[in-house]
Amino acid sequence: MATQHSRSAARIMMAPAVILLLGWMLVPLTMTVLFSFKKYLPLRGGDLGWVGFDNYVRFVSSSAFWPSVQVTLVIVGGVLAITVALGVLLALLLDQPMWGQGIVRILVIAPFFVMPTVSALVWKNMFMDPVNGLFAHLWKFFGAEPISWLSEASIQSIIMIVSWQWLPFATLILLTAIQSLDSEQLEASEMDGASPLARFGYIILPHLGRAITVVVLIQTIFLLSIFAEIYVTTQGAFGTRTLTFLIFQRVLESQNVGLGSAGGVYAIILANIVAAFLMRIVGKNLDS
Repeated sequence: MATQHSRSAARIMMAPAVILLLGWMLVPLTMTVLFSFKKYLPLRGGDLGWVGFDNYVRFVSSSAFWPSVQVTLVIVGGVLAITVALGVLLALLLDQPMWGQGIVRILVIAPFFVMPTVSALVWKNMFMDPVNGLFAHLWKFFGAEPISWLSEASIQSIIMIVSWQWLPFATLILLTAIQSLDSEQLEASEMDGASPLARFGYIILPHLGRAITVVVLIQTIFLLSIFAEIYVTTQGAFGTRTLTFLIFQRVLESQNVGLGSAGGVYAIILANIVAAFLMRIVGKNLDS
């Protein structure tokens, strides 16, 4: 049992790391909030003074603001639906005994370690190119006209690229959850004559509830700030401009750090609203 002296010593030893971590997070956040109330043009005069909430009003009143929020939520929802559904399926398949099971698992997880810019370039040039891409050759093989994916199905293309990146993460978490399932329950239900679909619906899926909520929570936090894939593929065109990309464009076009900082605060608010909503779902699942 830890004594008061040992707990105090532990706090003292942890203090430098905690202070450094808080500084790492709070200093940029404080500067973002501070600049959001200023007109700061680094290439055109620098700090031009305090403007209050003018940057917030300008950003939210932009005709591109709400469409960018909508696109962000559509992409997040699409990626979550694909990664959770296919993640459960892949986890079930990888849990079955097979030859070279370790190698197969490594290959399935490998895409998660590819940089977003690299994966976006690979998908753009090797798969989705309307002339030389793999999809174009497949379409021609079946006698169909190739699709210009990034212009004709832009949102779907972004969702596909990002899902490919995050599917290994979901699969790994769900596979770990499946492996923790008591095999005696499945054996007993099989002896009682339960079909594979019934065993999945009444035993496996409820057991995966907590793992699924954790996957959704973690992925959502990262997906709300998606940027690299859009920058590499569509540059925000064809209806793929997310809130993060809109902030980038506003700062780049107007060179107004204050306006971009106000957009950053809006992005933080959106992320916290979504995270709070998901945390309530996670809390209910963990309590049940």
